[in-house]
Parts: sequence; structure tokens; C-alpha cells
Amino acid sequence: MFDLWRSGFVRKPLSHILEPGGLKAADIVWLPEGERSFQYSADPFGIERDGVLTVFVEAFDYRVRRGEIHYVQYDADNTVIGQGVALAEPFHLSYPSLIEDDGELYMLPEGYKSGGLTLYRCVRFPDQWEPAHRLMDVPAIDATVVRSGERWWMFYALPGDQDRAMRELHIAWADSLTGPWTPHAANPVRACPRGSRPGGSAFEQDGVLHLPVQDCAEGYGRRIRLLRIDELTPDRFAATEVRRFEPDGVLDGYTDGLHTLSGFGNITCVDVKSLTHSPFEGRIKAQYKLRRLFGLNGPSRSHARNEDRRRHASGQLDGAGAHQLHGDGRRGPERAQPLQRRHSNHL
Repeated sequence: MFDLWRSGFVRKPLSHILEPGGLKAADIVWLPEGERSFQYSADPFGIERDGVLTVFVEAFDYRVRRGEIHYVQYDADNTVIGQGVALAEPFHLSYPSLIEDDGELYMLPEGYKSGGLTLYRCVRFPDQWEPAHRLMDVPAIDATVVRSGERWWMFYALPGDQDRAMRELHIAWADSLTGPWTPHAANPVRACPRGSRPGGSAFEQDGVLHLPVQDCAEGYGRRIRLLRIDELTPDRFAATEVRRFEPDGVLDGYTDGLHTLSGFGNITCVDVKSLTHSPFEGRIKAQYKLRRLFGLNGPSRSHARNEDRRRHASGQLDGAGAHQLHGDGRRGPERAQPLQRRHSNHL
């Protein structure tokens, strides 16, 4: 048995999920399915620029088992006009949350196998991102950052025994996005598999902060629970569940999980899961082991060469991006540059 996820978007702000009726299946536009079997896209985060909607996702192939950040672009009629690779590293990437600060666009993907949490700055939208700051030296999972009041707040999970990442919520705070980040005095502020691990963008409605969290009590990413943050200071935290979002009835065949509700501007993104059996599972596992044996599970050689050239040209060192960039490096917004669609053979 294996997970297959589908990602979609709605052209409404994330706060609309608090309205009567909330998230409506009929409003969701679903991203294309993977070009091959045993692939999926999950953890969607979208942004609209210059009339083009770009949705960033974790792209995962069971033959490789190393997530990359890909993007799909849409015009105003919801027609796909471009897609490609946004960010790939030797380690697994997922949860490409987007942050704007001081005129810059950043991405904060999960890369916990790197041992830390790295903030990437957009160099050319949507397909070039450079490591800008190492925010934390702990392997934060599904880190969700929001500015509320006079501070920046980060909600995240941590890996550990007995499914720790699914049952604990941690917080850190900072005066600026780039830190330094200070762990909350009461961490973990929640310790319950029914609603702790972050599951999308934090947002304010009527001056009140809300946070989607995953319910993993019956399995990973079973549903989303929406928390209203009642109290948030460096040493105190209190929250109340105000809504629950089930996968049932959202997309036919994908009723086993819903673990992302994200938003940016007037775009809301969601994903749903199908637990699937296939007679080809053994074959796919064998392909993964052979690829790993011959060192074929890293980023494509052409992509890796391009990344090396770009990072050396920008004066950065090799590695996970722990080195802060020099100068303000500010760039104006650039029009999205769609890449040609990728082509591959089906299984």
C-alpha cells in the first residue's frame, strides 16, 4: 500500500474556509496527475503574479523517493501554460511555503534531512531560488511562518521516536524573518496526534490568528483541524479548534487524507490522499533499490550542474545554504517564465 496525493487550488483567499459552506469541492481546480504511475504532487502553495497563477508542490516519485519542488502555471482561464522544476537538492524537499518580506519573495521548504531549516530567496521566478539564510539548526518539519503583531512566529514539528512529528507542535519567535529564532518557553505547546503538526498557512481573520494542523491519529494526514490562536506570547500559548476539514466528497477516489490548506493573496490550495494497492509495487521498490545502488536518485545531472554554476556565480559555498548572502540583493518582480513541459514514458 502506498500514498498518492492530488493537489488543487481555489481562486479565493484562505480565510473563506471560515465561511458557511467553507471549502467547496466544485470550486477546486486540480493539478494534472503525474506523467507516470507511482508519482504524486502534494503540499501545494500558490501565488499569482502578473496574471499568472503558479502553484508550487512537492513532486515525489516512488522510484526515487526524494521530493523536489516543482511548479505548475495557469492563465486566467485555469489553463496550464507551463511547468517545471523550481528547486531540487540532494536531500528530500517538501512543503514549499512562500513568504514575502521587505520586497523579496522567499520559499521555506521542509528539508529536515539536511539537519536544519533553510530559507531560499527567489532569484528568477519561478524556477531559480538561492539559499539565503539558515534559520534554525534543528530539522524542523512543515515549518509555517507568519508575522503577527510585532513578531515573526514559526510553527513546526520535529522528528523523533514514536511518530513525534505527528503528535507535537513547536513554536519559535523572532523580531525579523532571518532571526535569530528563539524556541517557545513551553515547547511542545501541543502534544496530541489529533491536531499538532502544521498543515498549511497561518492567517489572520478579523485580527485573530488561525493555524491549520493535521490530524494524524488515524494515519498520516487524515484530516485538517483549524485552530484559532487565543493566546500567543514567547512563554504562553492557547488555541481552540474551530473547524474540521475531511477528505470525503472532495475528489472521487481520494478519500483517505487531506493534509494541506494553504493560502497566499486570493489563492487557496488543498491536497487529498488515496491509499492505493498495485501489483507493480514490488517492481517499483526494486527500481528504487537499483537506482540507489548506482547513485541515480539525486537531482538530474543537468539540473545539478546549473545549480552549481548559479551558486558559484553568486559567491555562495557548496552545502545546505547556511551562509548568509551579502548586500541587500533586492530585485524587482519579474514576469513568470514558463518552462516546457516535461515528458517521460509511462510505466
